[in-house]
Amino acid sequence: MSNKSKYTRLIKDKAKELGFFYTGVSKADFLEEEAGQLEDWLKNGKHGEMTYMENHFDKRLDPRILVDGAKSVVSLLLNYFPEASEQQEGAPKISKYAYGEDYHFVIKDKLKALFQFIQDEIGEVGGRVFVDSAPVMDKAWARRSGLGWMGKNANIIHPKHGSFFFIAELIIDLELEEDGPIKDYCGTCTKCIDACPTDAIVAPYKIDGSKCISYLTIELKDQIPSEFKGKMDNWMFGCDICQDVCPWNRFSKPHNQAEFNPHDQLLRMSKSEWEDISEELFREVFKKSPVKRTKYDGLKKNIKFITY
Repeated sequence: MSNKSKYTRLIKDKAKELGFFYTGVSKADFLEEEAGQLEDWLKNGKHGEMTYMENHFDKRLDPRILVDGAKSVVSLLLNYFPEASEQQEGAPKISKYAYGEDYHFVIKDKLKALFQFIQDEIGEVGGRVFVDSAPVMDKAWARRSGLGWMGKNANIIHPKHGSFFFIAELIIDLELEEDGPIKDYCGTCTKCIDACPTDAIVAPYKIDGSKCISYLTIELKDQIPSEFKGKMDNWMFGCDICQDVCPWNRFSKPHNQAEFNPHDQLLRMSKSEWEDISEELFREVFKKSPVKRTKYDGLKKNIKFITY
């Protein structure tokens, strides 16, 4: 076995031990295909008010600019599919990824442990860890690494586990054995496109971010435009519609990550309890949650828009 194969196996085994259920490797190279797609998406204003997407264009497409001497992009998947979802009919809804603690902190700790392991076991390896907090095209690298195909809803879909997972990366200056991409198995299915109430999936594999419920309830700081009144399907933070209807998510299995378990009250709250939520209860239920990002006033604004 070559060192390249040995190191790759070592890293994948340790990643599994840390709770990541799949790990794939790509050569750190320029994302040529994605360059034109990203340019068109930005030029046509499909990013809405997410102006940060216009920054660091070159870094988004070439990991060697982010990490000197980068040779490999290690992509990792961490399951967040919950055992139970919200129970009260008609109550405002929260995307499953936000039920528990903020994934940025949970995953970053795991990545740091993995990076430390690499340095302890292999030697002086340079690199950086990334969890959706730097200009890295997570989905492009996950697809290149064989961790799934890009679905028509622009989510990565794994043939055995669907799409309810987080994607993270290690970009390192160590040459590893690469994994190739896998086939697209969406076929003629258009369930995600047909189900999107705001028509954010404008064509297969093409998303108008400015129409996405997740954008409207998280990224957009202004009032949600009136054209979306009655189209939000009760989502107050994020949206799972295109994933919930995806046939591949029948393979999703509950995670075993205690940090992602919801606060006791979260799944039981009724419509009226959400409408009357106090700032104190907001702070208690969402103590370490990504929902804190929208702040109390932001969540109240969203609830008012979808319920009145």
